Amino acid sequence: MSEEINVNKNLSDEEIYQSLIPQIENLISVDEPIISSLSNITAALKESFDKISWVGFYLTKDSKLFLGPFQGKVACTSIEFGKGVCGTSALKKETIIVENVHEFPGHIACDSGSNSEIVVPIIKNKFVYGVLDLDSYQFSSFNQLDKKYLEIICNLISTKLPIEKIIL
Repeated sequence: MSEEINVNKNLSDEEIYQSLIPQIENLISVDEPIISSLSNITAALKESFDKISWVGFYLTKDSKLFLGPFQGKVACTSIEFGKGVCGTSALKKETIIVENVHEFPGHIACDSGSNSEIVVPIIKNKFVYGVLDLDSYQFSSFNQLDKKYLEIICNLISTKLPIEKIIL
């Protein structure tokens, strides 16, 4: 397993993702605690994209999301399904891109400097085990390209890790 990410930030976002995906796949290890793989994934994403101000996982327990591994400022520790962008993504079981979080009804502002966000659910056997949440201080930072590759990452997590065994 590699503990180093090699990404050229001068590349386009798509080229960065294409370079990053196999490296993230190498960071995923079924022989170690799930939390270790999730922690390294957040670090890899934060290290690869300057547009990301915060990246982390919220993990499901009793129909609530609880803060998991992350990179960035201190964050909210629990979010109910259906609340904010993370809870809405979990409830709807779909990726949500928010160009301006100040216009999202019920947005939960863990970092008042955040201006845009993307949240991708982690689904296995139709159950939402958590979400991957990325924030940016820039408006409209995330788009369909990010959605495509972040969904690939979440699919890697749900298929390569025994995510159903995570205990909070």
